[in-house]
Amino acid sequence: MHFSQSSFVYVNYPLTEAIRRLHQYGYQGVEIWGGRPHAYRHDLDDEMDGIIALLEELEMTVPNFIPAQFRYPTILCSSNEKIRKDSVRYIQDAIDNAKRLGSPSVSLCPGMTLHGESPEKGWAQLRRSILELLDYTDGTDMALLIEPAHSFETTLIYTVADGLRMVEEIGSERVGILMDTGHCHVNGEDLAQVMSSLREVPFHIHINDNHGDNDVHTIPGEGTTEFAPMVKALTEINYQGFVSAELGFQYTLDPDQAVVKTYAQLCDMFGSGR
Repeated sequence: MHFSQSSFVYVNYPLTEAIRRLHQYGYQGVEIWGGRPHAYRHDLDDEMDGIIALLEELEMTVPNFIPAQFRYPTILCSSNEKIRKDSVRYIQDAIDNAKRLGSPSVSLCPGMTLHGESPEKGWAQLRRSILELLDYTDGTDMALLIEPAHSFETTLIYTVADGLRMVEEIGSERVGILMDTGHCHVNGEDLAQVMSSLREVPFHIHINDNHGDNDVHTIPGEGTTEFAPMVKALTEINYQGFVSAELGFQYTLDPDQAVVKTYAQLCDMFGSGR
């Protein structure tokens, strides 16, 4: 098992410093967050060669690229075509960054329809956006991973089952699921069943914890999520990918302590990584 951490926890640090510190603390990968001051749109174009060289020097993998999303600056399901098209262009910029950084996938947040809008129209708009992004990545191996959320972050795709319905409608082998354990816990989803349902599609894992009432992205083991069934399920399917921690705002003032503790927790949980 390989472990990575979202660079978001180092939002108050340059991206290169986040990469160095995560390497220092044992992580094999860094999931790069596409918000400022990290890899937002074209902000780091002049620095990108140096970032790539640093990743190569440290033998760090970028298992997934996370565009900054959740309402702002993108709503892929918007009924306003100007907003939807600009949102697609924004994700295209993220895809370009992901390609340069060697990431095999980009995560997509489904977004929220506005009060009074039809969820069916929002679903159709989201599907349209994903199809346009598939066209943009035609001829590549880039996977587009839909991230199911919860009622605070989406009106369309709450559960992994919802996400798989969209994957089935689109019918591409390059569209899959980004499964977030915190989202699943808030929704009351069974992690073992979730893992079993993802066998046939591309998927990636965000791991974090909460107490089932709010998606606070705490260190795994500091909430009430039961991770053992997920660990067992991943072992049974011989999962060889990354498990990527995604910690919340509360750790950003002292990220080192949090990422060290998270790495230790992941090693204990999965019995590997050290």
